[in-house]
Amino acid sequence: MAGDKVSIHGSWASRWVFILAATGSAVGLGSIWKFPYMTGVYGGGAFVLVFLLCIALLGLPVMLAETLIGRRARQSPANALRDLAIEAGHSAKWSWAAFAGMITALLILSFYSVVGGWSLDYIIDMGRGDFQGVAPEQAGAYFARMISDPWRLTLWHSIFMLLSAYVIARGVVAGLEHSLRIMMPLLFLLLLILLGYSLTTGHFMEGVHFMFNFDTSRLLDGLLPAMGHAFFSLSVGVGSILIYGAYMPKNSSISGTIVGVALLDTFVSLLAGVALFPIVFAAGLNPGEGPGLMFVTLPLAFGNVVFGQLMGMVFFVLVAVAAWSSAISLLEPMVAYLVERTRVSRVWVTTGLAFICWFVGLGTVFSFNIWKEARFFVTGADSFQLYQWGAAGGLDFFGVIDFFTSRIMLPLGGLTFVIFAGWVMGREAVREELAMRSPKLFALTFLLMRYVAPLGILIVFAAQLWK
Repeated sequence: MAGDKVSIHGSWASRWVFILAATGSAVGLGSIWKFPYMTGVYGGGAFVLVFLLCIALLGLPVMLAETLIGRRARQSPANALRDLAIEAGHSAKWSWAAFAGMITALLILSFYSVVGGWSLDYIIDMGRGDFQGVAPEQAGAYFARMISDPWRLTLWHSIFMLLSAYVIARGVVAGLEHSLRIMMPLLFLLLLILLGYSLTTGHFMEGVHFMFNFDTSRLLDGLLPAMGHAFFSLSVGVGSILIYGAYMPKNSSISGTIVGVALLDTFVSLLAGVALFPIVFAAGLNPGEGPGLMFVTLPLAFGNVVFGQLMGMVFFVLVAVAAWSSAISLLEPMVAYLVERTRVSRVWVTTGLAFICWFVGLGTVFSFNIWKEARFFVTGADSFQLYQWGAAGGLDFFGVIDFFTSRIMLPLGGLTFVIFAGWVMGREAVREELAMRSPKLFALTFLLMRYVAPLGILIVFAAQLWK
């Protein structure tokens, strides 16, 4: 019976630990800067409403699918899909799709670790007062100088990867659970400290207005970005939520828990914007800087406001914690799979995978310095070349990995899990695992899982691929 299965890796002590774990997986670098920025650019409160609708129609069904698959099988993503497919009378080759998702997670971790390392570097820089009173061009030059140094980036990339591997190597209870019990409360505490500071800047309402001004004229412009970010913000598509679901207690409500995770993730994203934009306005800067907001605009802002040195340190500790909690969720699925398949100790499996991710991550490190002239997938006048040095256009190594994972593999992974739950496992298996009291609510949930979410994901996939 599915209900009698037990994970060999252990289990969470309660549903609240699962909520902390899933929220930690979802709340990453994008939640701290990308969502607040998108909210301001695409219509404020109108974008938030569209985003929440997309969460309900796309993000929640996929997250529900991953969680119920994981809890029913109590195994890593590839083994879960294999066993449940066989149980339902379908091909075991479904496991290949999940395996591809776990590879995607490792590729994401390879560059995520590099960017996470930047946040560690900036904690030290802020603490030394390197940004106190700097001019805009100096802040930009500081970031450019940092990423142009391969040894510096490699050092912080290595430290970040070691921190992530340490947590995973200690196991589900001693590593993941204990660390998340510290990380997530710390993350909320740091956000509240920043929010309290923002209230003293004199520009708090200006920041709130930027975030929540209901501009309906930008609604259509923000529709596809809201769909894409709703899907990606919940950390679905690579098996992280699935493996966390495998450790979830059997008596916990999946639907109620997942709704709680989605709301908490959205709350953190909104709180980050409300806390950060008043600081940007207080320094007289433009909040619509996009990717440059985190490592150029915000350091400049903190360097030009009262108590900015201290608050800047708090912010980058917050960024590092958010990145760390997401990174460990990317490593866990493949670690769990190899432990199940080989029965090699978790420590050795983690060490090997972390080294592989670290090594691949060097390509991202070098993309900003010694390989910055290298371009991949360059279309020439007469031919299509896989690699070309010094070519105009094209993608660098980091760009290739980012494009492949975020625009192709993530949506395909999410599509795999939601189709598997809706069409392969079957209605009764899903009903048994979700255990919803209301037949009408289950019917609506299954409708979203079987039809609405797959169609929406295909739209997101097309938009991400060709935009």
